[in-house]
Amino acid sequence: MHRIAIIGAGPSGFFLADRLLSQDTVPVAVDMFERLPTPYGLVRYGVAPDHEKIRNVTRTFDKVAARPGFRFFGNIEIGKHVTLEELQHYYHLIAFTTGAQTDRRMGIPGEDLPGSHTATEFVAWYNGHPDYRDREFDLSGERVAVVGVGNVAVDVARILARSHDELAATDLADHALDALRASGVREVHLLGRRGPAQAAFTNPEVKELGELIGADVSALAHEVELDELSASALAGDDDATTRKKLEILTDYARREAAGKARRLHLRFLVSPVEILERNGRVGGIKLVRNRLVLSNGELKAEPTGQFEELPVDLVFRSVGYRGVPIPGLPFDERRGVVPNEAGRVLDPAHGSPLTAHYVSGWIKRGPSGVIGTNKPDAAETATAMLEDVVAGRMLSPDRGDIEPLLRDRQPDLVDWAAWQRLNAAETAAGQPAGRPRVKHTRIAEMLEAIKAKG
Repeated sequence: MHRIAIIGAGPSGFFLADRLLSQDTVPVAVDMFERLPTPYGLVRYGVAPDHEKIRNVTRTFDKVAARPGFRFFGNIEIGKHVTLEELQHYYHLIAFTTGAQTDRRMGIPGEDLPGSHTATEFVAWYNGHPDYRDREFDLSGERVAVVGVGNVAVDVARILARSHDELAATDLADHALDALRASGVREVHLLGRRGPAQAAFTNPEVKELGELIGADVSALAHEVELDELSASALAGDDDATTRKKLEILTDYARREAAGKARRLHLRFLVSPVEILERNGRVGGIKLVRNRLVLSNGELKAEPTGQFEELPVDLVFRSVGYRGVPIPGLPFDERRGVVPNEAGRVLDPAHGSPLTAHYVSGWIKRGPSGVIGTNKPDAAETATAMLEDVVAGRMLSPDRGDIEPLLRDRQPDLVDWAAWQRLNAAETAAGQPAGRPRVKHTRIAEMLEAIKAKG
């Protein structure tokens, strides 16, 4: 039996485990390691709580966990409870599926003012991530700018614009539910640096903004009108998805406000050049008007020199994710990924694969795609791993089962049975209020719930 360690229990890790355990050519056993007591990664802590259907992918992951040969070691941190060097004594192959854990910076004055936050920390906060449980966001102001027009930016805008009754039916963390109930936010501005045709949000996401019970949505007609370069590119491409996106945005530009409690403004061809200070914190954002130019075959935003100032009380920055270095592995600082070829980690000194070390997901390819994009990505990495086993390109572990070592070093290790007890406790807590679950948001509370159910 070939023993495989997967570091990271998000979608990439489960898709990779599924591919490895569903084949019958090479006998394998998979141990999945996770720093937190809970599995599922961004499905639990990144997917918006009002998108419960997307979270149903966890049912697939549960089936993977039920396969013979799968074990889950939660509340185990690599480098703290066990080192990479030690793992090499227990496993034939080691794969990392640790995602992209930090945000790219905008690099503009005022970015670090109080009231300027990354969208990532806000999303993790309202989803109950233990690392972000105690973050504070001043939601007393009326106006918010969300920089970026990807799905995460849209999620942030939508959560800010939802009514309390809508949010109360989700598994939004209780501390966030309380804070959003008292929110003074009345206007949310989504800011995109390129045009509507280049916006990264998906059609279902942007369409949903127009269906909010408590918020009017609007766009500026001259900003959603296609420029010549975008029109030319679209004319030569049968892109029904982009055409539909433009229809939705054109409709928003024509809508009249219905007098709802909140307003969402979609802006395009504007870039922040400075976050403005007032009374020691965010007081506004200075924007430059852009035009699109063709550069190396790609449409890019170029500033025109025309500026405007938008008064806002809070800024959320959603301009992209970035991977962080993994101790013991090479790292491409420019791209924010582990250098690899088809998932095999490459030694930068001579460009050849490091024996038996692999990556999958965002740490492999960068932060692109949706949850399902990780499935073919995992398939590619799994193929490389199995090929290497057949060819004998693997480690030679000289120690037996790692579980006794882990339990000795971390008495609060959370295995799959323990996670199921926590899951049952959370879902039971949500039932009286008709909610999917009430999340525990501190690790100590999670461990207490597990013991209470034991």
